[in-house]
Amino acid sequence: MATMKPCSFLAILSLGFSPATYAQAQTARAPLAGTWKAETPDGPRTVVIRADSSASYGDETVRWRMAGDSLHIAFGDEWMVYGYALKGTRLTLSGGDLDEPITLRRAGPPSPRPDSIPLPPAPPADKHGNGSVVPATGAPPGRSGR
Repeated sequence: MATMKPCSFLAILSLGFSPATYAQAQTARAPLAGTWKAETPDGPRTVVIRADSSASYGDETVRWRMAGDSLHIAFGDEWMVYGYALKGTRLTLSGGDLDEPITLRRAGPPSPRPDSIPLPPAPPADKHGNGSVVPATGAPPGRSGR
């Protein structure tokens, strides 16, 4: 039985796919897409991570991306960078503005982002938070309204 070789980026371009289409295809396979739940000192929290690079918690919708072993989440005009570990149905986040690691459990597939909620713009790639950016309300797991 013959094995299939993975397509190279140049091969995909030669088939007429744009770099944006290629990036979307890669994002669609993102292993983090799903509905995640966590128990926090402030009670249970739900986070929805979608393959379209949006994530929602409470009334907030943000943009995310993966880079190596880091998860970057856009809060306002900068990226907050977290370490992440995905093992089965458990996602552990650490670093960034978290005082201690937090573990979320996959509860199912992601719900679609409503058309009425736009995908937030991405901050510049080189703009990273220092761990002090904290929203006043609607904080995701591990973030507080300090």
